[in-house]
Amino acid sequence: MQHKELLINLRNEVTDHLVNNLIPYWRATTDEKNGGFIGQITGENIPVETADKGIILNARILWSFSASYRIIKDKNLLNYAQRAKEYLINYFWDKKNGGFYWTLDYKGNPIDTKKQIYAQGFGIYALSEYYKVTGDTEALIYACKLYSLIEEHSFDPLYNGYIEAFTKEWGEIEDMRLSDKDENEKKTMNTHLHLLESYTNLYKVWKDKGLLSKLKGLIELFLYTIIDTKTFHLGLFFDEQWNPSKKIFSFGHDIEASWLLYEAASATNDMLLLDKVSQSVPYIVSAAEEGLQNDGSLIYEYNVTNGLFDKERHWWVQAEMVIGYFNLYQYWHLSDALNKAISGWNYIKSHLIDPDQGEWFWSIKENGLPNRHDDKVGLWKCPYHNMRMCLELIERCRNI
Repeated sequence: MQHKELLINLRNEVTDHLVNNLIPYWRATTDEKNGGFIGQITGENIPVETADKGIILNARILWSFSASYRIIKDKNLLNYAQRAKEYLINYFWDKKNGGFYWTLDYKGNPIDTKKQIYAQGFGIYALSEYYKVTGDTEALIYACKLYSLIEEHSFDPLYNGYIEAFTKEWGEIEDMRLSDKDENEKKTMNTHLHLLESYTNLYKVWKDKGLLSKLKGLIELFLYTIIDTKTFHLGLFFDEQWNPSKKIFSFGHDIEASWLLYEAASATNDMLLLDKVSQSVPYIVSAAEEGLQNDGSLIYEYNVTNGLFDKERHWWVQAEMVIGYFNLYQYWHLSDALNKAISGWNYIKSHLIDPDQGEWFWSIKENGLPNRHDDKVGLWKCPYHNMRMCLELIERCRNI
């Protein structure tokens, strides 16, 4: 099959999946009783009306509906995006200290009021996308407020980078972890990666010189500090002075970073910086490929210390793998990369998509069975990775 035919077929399949599976599923997650969107749907597809509502889920819902409108132009999507935007500002926003709380109860009352920088970044990502498609100046104002708060409280002028988390009042906090499985370190790859994508999205709609400087600084931080220049894997956890801890290769983050870095460098219009990133991208993808399996999937991670692989196939890892390989095909013109992107999509179709109840399972376990224990919708299970995969492929296939 010729590349043109492959691209048309891929575009048609992901468009159909987005329009007839993912979007209808997430439209149905509105919380008509308490406002906003429901906080949890179990792996068995059972809604939990009294579940807490998390900033990550709600920011990603806002981004997903906004970005979907940008690509497929269904005006009805803006109603859901507006609902998400208003809920973020009316309930998650700390009106006294600024910034977004981590979690609310199902009625919208603050529970965990810490200021996780990862979460503030997703606020920027979502609000700037909403502004991009609506011109709503309130959304841009709040995105810029978040940017200022991050730079004021989190940026480390001595050692560079951003401190992980703060109290409600932006004071020091003992437990900085995003989740129980993370290391309690002051700086993490994950937060910096999503600040990178957030600052990139904000710069696309707000050409501020200070923001551009910060965006370039983040790109260089990845190139010279976060990425191991010997293995081209990303370090995950670091102390204040960027000494790494707990050596783990996270294959999904590696390949996600490969295309987010290229997008960020492209947005700066700095050709020298883009050239530096372009030299690194194939090596980062090659590092991630250590987790690629014969069935076209990408396993979760490798623990260097104990030599153990986590071979579970997580939903978000497969989505990012498809984009990462397609990006390599698109800009490096490698036919093999297109084949790997399509193989990844075929794995998703065959294993991860729930054919009966919609959306994707959290993961496929090592024994090949779908993980029905973890959420379909939850604090971390959101529409952002899989909707973004569809949207990226639709737009990139059109451009090619």
